[in-house]
Amino acid sequence: MAYFLQQLASALPIAALYALLAFGYSIAFSVTRRADLTYGALFGFAGQIFLLFSDFAWNRLWLVLPAALAVGAVSALVYTLGAGLLIGRSIMHRLAATSANTVVVVSLAIALVLMELSRIAAQTRSLWLPPFLNAPVTLFADPHFPVTLTVVQLLNTGLMLALVAGAHLFLARSAWGRAWRAVSDDAGAAALCGVDGRRVFIAAYGLSALLAAIAGILATAYYGTMDFGAGIVFGVKVLFIAAIGGQTAPVLAAVGAAAMGLSETLWSAYGPMLWRDFAIFSFLVLLLVLTRREQFQP
Repeated sequence: MAYFLQQLASALPIAALYALLAFGYSIAFSVTRRADLTYGALFGFAGQIFLLFSDFAWNRLWLVLPAALAVGAVSALVYTLGAGLLIGRSIMHRLAATSANTVVVVSLAIALVLMELSRIAAQTRSLWLPPFLNAPVTLFADPHFPVTLTVVQLLNTGLMLALVAGAHLFLARSAWGRAWRAVSDDAGAAALCGVDGRRVFIAAYGLSALLAAIAGILATAYYGTMDFGAGIVFGVKVLFIAAIGGQTAPVLAAVGAAAMGLSETLWSAYGPMLWRDFAIFSFLVLLLVLTRREQFQP
């Protein structure tokens, strides 16, 4: 029983990460209505920028660790948000308005560009953060098998869930959230009501990039590094995990993504690791084929 409880506890950080990623992806997908690998690329890009500037602040500026991490986090937010706004304004909005199906192909090209830029900037070095906030916190004091999580796991989980809740309230209660829903449902009708669809599109892409940046920073702080190919891997994974609950419904997408994180952890605990991704993605493909309605515009 204690082992099962430990697996449930261990699933919390990855479930929260998947929920935040799916929530942010759904915001951008609602205005593009096309599969977009850019979001996963921005997630990986943020983690790599965080590592690069933290390393620079630590080794070149001789800052203490908290200050070096702060420099890395701010730099990652600025670079990733700037990249997201630039991509949304100059590339994706034009493609979505003229040749929507091209979004899928161009998003792969953008993911490769961001991946290579970060690799070249880091000179193909694998950078690692020193361990911090890794003291165990006992959640269930079993004498033979105590259930624990580290401080960084608890902080990451709390921050990610708070971001999902805060972003949901913002979308539900703000004037911009109403405009976003209007553009997502019918951009033409929204324009007739005086809603500037272009501004909403760019802002949605920027908000999505901001959530991806925060997720990338928190994930890198937890794992200690971010692989150069993580953008492609997470880009594909987010496409699936967001589709579980609904790619145009951020909260449902987050709930479905959290369920996938739980399933992934339980499979790792009780099933063969070699078949984990194959089994989970096969189940997701079958589930989507059987239950999903068409979400794309013609």
